[in-house]
Amino acid sequence: MPNSQAPAAEGPAAETGRPPSSSRRRWVVLVVVAGSLFLSGVDLTVLHVAMPSVSRDLRPGAAQVLWIVDVYSLALAATLVTCGTLGDRIGRRRMVLSGLLAFGLSSLACSFAVSTAQLIPARAALGVSAAMIMASTVAIIRVTFTDSRERAFAIGVWTSAHSVGATVGPLIGGLVSERWGWGAVFLVNVPVAAVLLLVGARVIPESRNPVPRRWDLLSVVLSAAGLAGVVYALKQAGEHAGINGAFLVTALGGTALLLLFVRRQQRLEEPLLDLSLFSDRRFSAAALCVIGCFGGYVALLFFLTQWLQQVGGYQPLHAGLALMPLAAANAVGAVTAPASASRWGNRVTLTAALLLFALAYAVIAVLGDPGRYGTLLPALLVAGFGAGIVMTLGADVIMGAARPERSGEAAAIQETSFELGAGLGVAVLGSVMTLVYGTAVPTVPGLGAGRQETVGESFTSARELMAHLPPATADAVLAAARHAYDRGFAAVAATATLGLVVTAAVAAVMLRPREGDQA
Repeated sequence: MPNSQAPAAEGPAAETGRPPSSSRRRWVVLVVVAGSLFLSGVDLTVLHVAMPSVSRDLRPGAAQVLWIVDVYSLALAATLVTCGTLGDRIGRRRMVLSGLLAFGLSSLACSFAVSTAQLIPARAALGVSAAMIMASTVAIIRVTFTDSRERAFAIGVWTSAHSVGATVGPLIGGLVSERWGWGAVFLVNVPVAAVLLLVGARVIPESRNPVPRRWDLLSVVLSAAGLAGVVYALKQAGEHAGINGAFLVTALGGTALLLLFVRRQQRLEEPLLDLSLFSDRRFSAAALCVIGCFGGYVALLFFLTQWLQQVGGYQPLHAGLALMPLAAANAVGAVTAPASASRWGNRVTLTAALLLFALAYAVIAVLGDPGRYGTLLPALLVAGFGAGIVMTLGADVIMGAARPERSGEAAAIQETSFELGAGLGVAVLGSVMTLVYGTAVPTVPGLGAGRQETVGESFTSARELMAHLPPATADAVLAAARHAYDRGFAAVAATATLGLVVTAAVAAVMLRPREGDQA
């Protein structure tokens, strides 16, 4: 979970519930809540290093690979707000416990999937389950910890649990998949979710909003379907190297549904998502920074692990370990962000951190060599440090821009921004990878047109084809596939660089201080 200030307690009239009766019990509640957020964060990235194994077993197409990876975060983002509203109505404890049960069952479905058609919906269900868990956690903390100092500490643990899980996800995935296979990365969720469910059922207090907001099913459908349409269009554009009929239909249809969603939110007295918060340019700029930065960060985690394995020949565990300096630098950036903002102001600090992240991506695009990790290390450290600053300050600016009575709504938008950024980052940059890979595969001498086309479909397709070729031709196919993937990764890094520079420019303009404000 991104760093932010959780909404303060709003008084006894705002919530109904009973806090845990003993001091020890409320800390157990925190362990359960933080543990569930950690588990949700791990599953955001745990599959990254295992994707080559998934591709060999299930043989997904290029677009299906992207769906497997980011349908989790997209489903989470699309249902997070509505799960929060439902939790207010039916009870937060019930929502979290139901989410843990669904998370365990969805993990089993993912682990035993035998086809892409089974794995993608199972991953989507896992994302919805994570949304059920995440949506009510901060409200549970608010009810459980009535002392302001204890609550501040609990919020600190809460804010770090998800991001720590996402950071160590690739390492856990490498450790597990290398020894037991890719299905085991989901299977390990089951006992953890079961323990959290059993303990949570005993210690989490029930609470609900006595005057809950209206739950609008049509808004849920419009937002989820519109987002799915736009993302599907992006994947179609990458897979088919340009604009086609499917791209146009889904892009226009998805955009139309999202516009209808916005229009409906503006008309409803109790909207599912209160878009009026975006009228504050600081709020809008911070949300854009969060989406762009976290999207770039998660995409870097994903494509870097693929690049190191496909082109550099790394084993899954080694690929996961290679990301640890990036994670450590991210933590340092998050810790030092408040001091930097205090000295130079949010505007300067956010803009500079985004440019640092962009510079690191540019260095990777130009000088990156998976065979020489030493050339990558400085760029990874800079990328992690810059991203850590942006994620922390972006979240804080979102919460600071909202009035105290609207902090709950702002927190929901903040959480959604992070998950939406993760999904869109992989979707957009994944389409770039697919497009460039397909066009950058060199012609292999002696390979027929049909087989040459197979090599251009994906790196996994090229690997499978090699088993049916003479050794010399197989080596040439591998070299061609690695060349194309290397060019694709460079294009991903260059595109991310441009996106981060544009985001930095927008932040510099939109975060201009108003009269009487600090920079």
